[in-house]
Amino acid sequence: MKRLLAIFALTLAASPVLAADMITYDSDQSFDDVTFGLENAILDAGLVIDHVSHTGDMLERTRGDVGSDVTLFLDADIYSFCSAKLSREVMEADPMNILFCPYDIFVMVRPETPEVTTIGFRTFPEGAMKSVEALLDDLARAAIGFD
Repeated sequence: MKRLLAIFALTLAASPVLAADMITYDSDQSFDDVTFGLENAILDAGLVIDHVSHTGDMLERTRGDVGSDVTLFLDADIYSFCSAKLSREVMEADPMNILFCPYDIFVMVRPETPEVTTIGFRTFPEGAMKSVEALLDDLARAAIGFD
C-alpha cells in the first residue's frame, strides 16, 4: 500500500501544470538535484548550454536597490540552449521562428513552498515550433526522472 501511495504521489508531483503560456512540473527533489538533472538531460541530448541566467540571485541581490522587500525565489535559474538541427527545421518552415531561439527551461523554488522545485518552459505556437516544445518537455521530464 505504501508503494502504491508513493507511486501516486510521484505521479501527481510530476504532472504538468498548464498555464496560459507555459508548462511546469513540480518535484520534491532539491533545486540542485533538478538543475543537475537538467544539465545532464541537455548534454545527453547532444546539446550545449549557451547560458545559465541566475535570475533568482539577481533579483535577491537587487531587491533593496529597487525598493522591494519581497523575496521572490529561494533559487531560480534559466538554462538557455539551442539545437542546430531543430532550429534549422523550424526556421526553414518559417524564418520568423528565429524569435524563439535560444530555447529556455527554468528551475525555481518559491519561499512559500520551499519543499517544491518547479521546472518549466514556455509553450509555442501551433506548427513547426511544437517540435521544440516536445524537446523541452522531454528534457524537463528527464531532469526530474519522469521520462
